[in-house]
Order: sequence, then C-alpha cells, then structure tokens
Amino acid sequence: MILQPGSIQMVTVLRETEIGYMVGYGTEEVFLHRNEVAGEIEEGDSIDVFLYYDHQGRLTSTMKTPLITTEDYNWAKVVKVMPRSGVFVDIGVSKDILMPHDELPGYRGVWPNEGDELYCRLKATGRGNLIAIRAADEEIEELAVAATESMHNKNISGRIYKTMHEGSAIFTDEHFIGFIHHTERKAEPCMGERVSGRIINVKEDGTINVSLLPRKQEGMDEDSQTIYSYMEDRGGAMPYWDKSFPEDIQERFNMSKAAFKRALGKLMKDGKVYQEEGWTYFKR
Repeated sequence: MILQPGSIQMVTVLRETEIGYMVGYGTEEVFLHRNEVAGEIEEGDSIDVFLYYDHQGRLTSTMKTPLITTEDYNWAKVVKVMPRSGVFVDIGVSKDILMPHDELPGYRGVWPNEGDELYCRLKATGRGNLIAIRAADEEIEELAVAATESMHNKNISGRIYKTMHEGSAIFTDEHFIGFIHHTERKAEPCMGERVSGRIINVKEDGTINVSLLPRKQEGMDEDSQTIYSYMEDRGGAMPYWDKSFPEDIQERFNMSKAAFKRALGKLMKDGKVYQEEGWTYFKR
C-alpha cells in the first residue's frame, strides 16, 4: 500500500524517536510528531493517521481527524486571503490549505473573506502539494432536500456557494438549494458568505428563489431612514419628490421609484416632511 497525501490510512507504529514516531508499512514510513498523537500508542500498534505535507513540503502525519480529505467534502473556514494566490482554509490540522485562485470566481470582488466557509475537498497535485477544490453542483445536490410550498415567504439563512452573472446560488441551513437573482439583493454577496433572506418562490423541483431584500413594510422604515438622513445632510430639503424620474431616484438612493414613494409616503404620513414644487422639505 502506498502512503497517499490527503487521505486517512491505517498504518503501523514502526518505532519511537526522540520527538515522535515513525509510522507506515515496512520500508515506507512517515513521521508522526508527538504533538499529533491522540491517546497512547506504542510500537506495533495499528493506528489511523491523516497524511499531508508539512510547511517544508515533507510528507507527515497526524492522528487528528481533518474536516476534509481527497474523498470527503465539508465546509472549511477561510482564514487568510492572498489576492495573487487564492485563499487558505482551515481543515482542522496544523497546516492551512490553499484554495488557488482558479478555483475562485473570476471577479475578485466576490472572493470569500476571512470567516466565510467553502464546501470543498482536497486534491493532490502532480507537484506534490495538497490544495482545496470547491465542490461541483453535483456534490451540493447530493446534500440537498426539496422545499415544500409551505416554506413560501419563510425566513431562511445559508451560505453562498456559487456566484454568477445573473445572481448567486445559496445552500440554506435547511439544506435547500436556492437562487438569488441580482434584482433581489442590494449588494452582491461573496462566495462563502452567510446571508439571510426569505423564500419568494418554491419551484416544482424543490429548489427555491430567495430575496435578500426586506419585505415592503420592513423596507419602508429602512428606506425612509435613508431619505431622511439624506435630507438631514442637506439641511432639511432635497430636490426630489414623488414625481421625480425613476432613473434619478435609482442613481441617488439606490431604490426603485415604487420603494421611494412608499418611503416618502410614510415620512409624510408621520408628519416629518412635505412636498412643494418638485422639492421635499422637513416640517419644522
């Protein structure tokens, strides 16, 4: 049997050294540092170890169980972002593993940040390295369960596992697969980012459409505050009212004209502002 980096294998404890043990099969052996031992072991014992390359590029082993292997996928947390190289993920052993840039979105604005989590596994390269590779859609689908119509309009949370031109794919805590259209968010989430939203459609195949925008009543308060704060910065007046052009409203406030009118209507109903000849003013 050949010692395979990135895998968990059963080996024999061959002999003890000053700082650890040599383990393996006959003449094929690898080092196991004493700090990487779980429990008590002695020469001749059969033990399970995870094989990986240390910081000097040498094959080494640990009795700690990693989050991922070359066969097993799991969520791994991003611990460092290297703009020219990729991101490093914590796999539960003493060395973090690089997910190279070609496994990440082409647009770096949606690369994961520290603390984000990626569903991935290990891959041994021809150069004798271990890298992390992200899961294909098929692996995510194996984890998924179908949503039912009763979930419509329910709040959900989950992680972005794929970014696309038209939107983002999310895997929820309930194991639903969802799609967030770019019109259903205020900003594009990063790959691996945890987001919260609501289900706006349950499709026949059990996948869902998700919106990260607040419900109308929730959004009204938030949008009203945006308008009110803008007016405060301008001394209590602004050259916008409910008949302003939609493109002007979108450019200034990043909201639709319908949302703007609802928010402005709430401010007027609350007695905070009034409109006159194309302008909106604070009520003093």
